[in-house]
Amino acid sequence: MDEIEIWHNSRCSKSRAALNYLKEKNCNFKIKEYLKENPNKEELVRILNLLQKRPSEIIRKKESLFKELNLKDASEDELLEAMVDYPKLIERPIVIYKDKAVIARPLELINEILPC
Repeated sequence: MDEIEIWHNSRCSKSRAALNYLKEKNCNFKIKEYLKENPNKEELVRILNLLQKRPSEIIRKKESLFKELNLKDASEDELLEAMVDYPKLIERPIVIYKDKAVIARPLELINEILPC
């Protein structure tokens, strides 16, 4: 992938801020609305590898759905499956460029991977 990609949730203020940040930097990017275009398991594993994170490190533990699904003591595989089934549980925004990715919290982390 030579283009920047942002996994975006338009209802999330942090995600909107990251999108605006990319626009202000005049970066070319594409938006993946991951709540509409649900990532499959292979895609999520690829992103986890790029982030160098485990599922437990990118799942939204404060999300009410996390509690509803009783994921507190879940294994990494169970957390991965939960994020595939319920992408709302995936931390956001994720910005990807080539073989690198960051969760843009704080926004400045984006600079670690930007070509623009």
